[in-house]
Amino acid sequence: MSIQIQGLGLRYGSRAVLHGISLTATAGRVLGIVGPNGSGKSTLVKAVAGLLTGEGTILFNGSATRPRHVAYMPQDLQAPMAMTVLEVVLLGRLGQLRLKVSAQDLDAVQQVLQTLGLVDLAGRYVSELSGGQRQMVFLAQALVSQPRVLLLDEPTSALDIRHQLEVLEVVRSLTLAQTLCTVMVVHDLNAAARFADEVALLHEGRLLAWGAPAEVLTVDNLARGFGVEAEALRCQDGLEVVIPRRPVR
Repeated sequence: MSIQIQGLGLRYGSRAVLHGISLTATAGRVLGIVGPNGSGKSTLVKAVAGLLTGEGTILFNGSATRPRHVAYMPQDLQAPMAMTVLEVVLLGRLGQLRLKVSAQDLDAVQQVLQTLGLVDLAGRYVSELSGGQRQMVFLAQALVSQPRVLLLDEPTSALDIRHQLEVLEVVRSLTLAQTLCTVMVVHDLNAAARFADEVALLHEGRLLAWGAPAEVLTVDNLARGFGVEAEALRCQDGLEVVIPRRPVR
């Protein structure tokens, strides 16, 4: 599955939010969306998910018909507090809870709970969980449907550093293993550099740069896109990262 975004423009009332965005996401690869607050990152992902419509086209394998197996994890999660973790994840499989649940459905839920380290929480109510735990549960809900397209809006925003790395490793490994087309809004630029295959940098609703992380997350692009002076460093494993130092004066 591939996604081709062609000339996407979108408005909220009279205010233009996206201006002629054109880029592609491909199967088995993670496309990271980065940019400052208000640059249109969440709006772009919502448009791909079919929640917003605007100008231009969004094609899935060359077709304007959105496939059934698209999973979307929003940034503003609404947790059904009176449901258990198992029930919430099962909703991602069924769409709605039914009186009869198949053994295949339960096996799929058990597998994703195990993958994300949530087995011990399966019987607990969502109201009893921390914000980070709830975020992991909703990621499990998105994954349990076995999607072909995975859309994530800042999936690690409520997680500590260890769990951020664990979730991003899971997302990347599942993208490769299941040949998912994954589009992920990422707040941490160095996480985008490490876990995304391509990065799209948005600025004021426009596509400022798109390509390999090392080509997009440069000192010059951070100055243009984020208004910060930065320093480029190379890790021991060869990964190039950028360290913001101060606002551009």
